[in-house]
Amino acid sequence: MTKGGRGADYAVVADYLFAQKAHGGKFGIDRMDVLATALGRPERLVPWVQVAGTNGKGSVAAMLDAILHAAGWRTGLYTSPHLVHLGERVQVDRRALTEVEIVNYFAELQPIAARLVEGAADDGPSFFEYMTAMAFLQFARKGCEIGVIEVGLGGRLDATTIVEPEVAVITSIAMDHCEILGDTLEQIAWEKAGVIKPGRPVILGRMPAVAEKTIRKIASERGAPVRSVAEVFGNEVSVYPQTNLEGDYQRWNAATATLAAQALPGKWRITAEAIASGLAHVDWPGRWQRVQIGGRMAMLDASHNPEGAQVLDANLAQLVAATGRAPVVITGVLGLARARPLIATIARHAGEIHFVVPQQGRACSFEELEALVPDNFRGPVVRARVEALFPTKDLCTAGEPEVPVVVTGSIYLLGEVMARLR
Repeated sequence: MTKGGRGADYAVVADYLFAQKAHGGKFGIDRMDVLATALGRPERLVPWVQVAGTNGKGSVAAMLDAILHAAGWRTGLYTSPHLVHLGERVQVDRRALTEVEIVNYFAELQPIAARLVEGAADDGPSFFEYMTAMAFLQFARKGCEIGVIEVGLGGRLDATTIVEPEVAVITSIAMDHCEILGDTLEQIAWEKAGVIKPGRPVILGRMPAVAEKTIRKIASERGAPVRSVAEVFGNEVSVYPQTNLEGDYQRWNAATATLAAQALPGKWRITAEAIASGLAHVDWPGRWQRVQIGGRMAMLDASHNPEGAQVLDANLAQLVAATGRAPVVITGVLGLARARPLIATIARHAGEIHFVVPQQGRACSFEELEALVPDNFRGPVVRARVEALFPTKDLCTAGEPEVPVVVTGSIYLLGEVMARLR
């Protein structure tokens, strides 16, 4: 593999990294800690805001990045998953990691990883750990003055949790990844509260009372001060901060990001003007995002779990009320636990449903998705492929041309669609 190469070199690296992902996640911070030590602890050269939560953490991370950029700081943003390009996960001043940079970082990391595992190949870095290491190196070497880092899964055992954040954020708590994080809200909250560090401020988004109680108890034990969206802004969404991202839930996220920015130490000079400007210019595609496809209105939305289905329900109702039409909904989902509430929600509002199987091993089959459609749904249910639905960037073949389109479900489906639209 040629250092700095393009094309085939990147393809080889990407295939290797995704193969590690296919082997499944590896939870625990010990391996990441060893890898970071071998790299000289690059994460300690950058101050951090760490963002955990069931839903909204990516949006809140993007909002914080925009606020910090508006305040004049050079920012690093680490999020997952990506939509179209792998390098989207690691951005400096919203410039994504290039293919050449990924190849170069992999060439640097692979021999270190090989030495650390000492022949135990199964204990090598995971896909997420490779990408987290690249983020640490990129942010340190590009002189980022502050980084916003999104937790991959949970918090307590996530690779990102080796950082010592200036502020820890927990955006929401809901039932998701129960096979890993636990099957009660209290257990899930306990796992996500693993991002709380002694004495460091904690910001809480909107969440069930039992989850908030669990998190506050842990924060108290660690001497970490807590502020929550509910106690500062109340329950009336109309008084929440405005953002350019559509949907009431994005105003919840904007309130969370606002409190997190305000919780940063005074040296960061986060003014009300910087917060307002940042929230007005957030770049975070695929979250109830309005686009035009050859003049036809479409909404792209990565609602992929039970809590997301509740938000989607409100957004679809508003769309039907605004347009006077039941939309064509294109969807594909990873896992039956996520698909069940999502399909029930879609069936309440859609005029027709087009099922797609995303190119992921955990994707629900056509048969599994069709079995979840309620018996009282009277519209067409169609099996489809992304390439046929979007043959060109200016055309969607689903339904009648004047009917709005909603693409929702797995973020991997959104990525496949957005790649066609680009």
